[in-house]
Amino acid sequence: MNNMPKEKIGLVAVSRDCFPMTLSENRRKAVVKAFQEKYGDIYECPVCVENEIHMRKALADIRQAGCNALVVYLGNFGPETPETLLVKEFDGPAMVIAAAEETGDNLIQGRGDAYCGVLNASYNLKLRNLKAYIPEYPVGTAEECADMISEFAPIARAIIGLNSLKIISFGPRPQNFLACNAPIKQLYNLGVEIEENSELDLFEAFNNHAGDGRIPDVVAEMEKELGAGNKKPEILTKLAQYELTLMDWVEEHRESRDYVAIAGKCWPAFQTQFGFVPCYVNSRLTQKGIPVSCEVDIYGALSEFIGTVISQDAVTLLDINNSVPADMYENEIKGKHNYSLKDTFMGFHCGNTASSKLSFCEMKYQLIMARSLPIEVTNGTLEGDIAPGDITFYRLQSTSDAKIRAYIAQGEVLPVATRSFGAIGVFAIPQMGRFYRHVLIEKNYPHHGAVAFGHFGKTLYEVFKYVGVPVEEIDFNQPKGMRYPTENPFA
Repeated sequence: MNNMPKEKIGLVAVSRDCFPMTLSENRRKAVVKAFQEKYGDIYECPVCVENEIHMRKALADIRQAGCNALVVYLGNFGPETPETLLVKEFDGPAMVIAAAEETGDNLIQGRGDAYCGVLNASYNLKLRNLKAYIPEYPVGTAEECADMISEFAPIARAIIGLNSLKIISFGPRPQNFLACNAPIKQLYNLGVEIEENSELDLFEAFNNHAGDGRIPDVVAEMEKELGAGNKKPEILTKLAQYELTLMDWVEEHRESRDYVAIAGKCWPAFQTQFGFVPCYVNSRLTQKGIPVSCEVDIYGALSEFIGTVISQDAVTLLDINNSVPADMYENEIKGKHNYSLKDTFMGFHCGNTASSKLSFCEMKYQLIMARSLPIEVTNGTLEGDIAPGDITFYRLQSTSDAKIRAYIAQGEVLPVATRSFGAIGVFAIPQMGRFYRHVLIEKNYPHHGAVAFGHFGKTLYEVFKYVGVPVEEIDFNQPKGMRYPTENPFA
């Protein structure tokens, strides 16, 4: 995938001056060895930090090595001022972990007290208003610390990506879609830039790409991808023209930012003026690592980007759309899958999901739009059932009064034929009915949710915490017996 950040993690050991520095150095070497054997490359900083002079030397060293993510490793108690200054002066995501004691036979000269040191480190981070990722249990053996660093890697990628992301939008939100309209203030708080454009700007750029010499090659790519599902071959030239328009816009407008996501518009005037709908192109760009949200959903595009970076795979944006009919549940789900009817729902969008995430796909027309428009201007959707498997439904959102909040819910797409239209799947999330009422409705979330293909809730939760979402505003599908604040205790 293109448009994706890559992390290079630097490991810096720290040592309190009343402890042997060799204790921290040797433990650092053991962590590096364990990580390299199991996960691959990590940069080992040769400078062990005992004071502020060492801190500056270590900082210069990891910068010279091209590190964009930092692990501060307490091989012993650690010097609270230099180690937190290292986090402060390092320009990138940071993590703090510590060494466990190795053996009961060496608890005099070999005792490091890093368990205690993390308390002081966390206190000093808070004093300086600094952010650092601290795992659930941050003290471990070399092998356990290697595992912690591996879990930090996708978190670091997401933070690196957000710090250099630009969201490009086209057009205001469609009428009666106020749910997708949220203040952009929180984007800047997250380090994200936004470029808002008119649909006329996009239309002009599209017209300027008429006859582009690259169009036949893109059409050939589309034909190969669609195969027997190419039911609308007459529209491919226009779709290729539109894809090239967006790709060129991205390259010409990213400017100082390394990564881009797009919040596009697809109706009400798009179809009649462009002569097609952009769903299939949106799916292709998302597959390439440039997430494109529908209906100018800016926070939807942001959410998609985060999920793409974490999973290193295509994501999608779906409507939390319709209930599963009771007869369908009785005949095809009950007794085969351990879910109640209220745990299930259908996630749908017109055709923006990448072909690699569909069980089958066909290029079709947009049925809902074709109810009031000529079919020929609604061609361009990629339809099919979403492939069964684990998913994470999630969203990072600004409220109407510019507060940041998020939700995460893990579940799966069931191997049940939808017998419907669009890019659609039968989803099952434990306790979805309660989650739907007491999170999605109660906290005024829009109908769009981002979908990552796999279980990534643990990582998403840490990313949302790191970027400043208050923990009380990160909601999840609570298990039975764990009451939501707005849930009627007598119901």
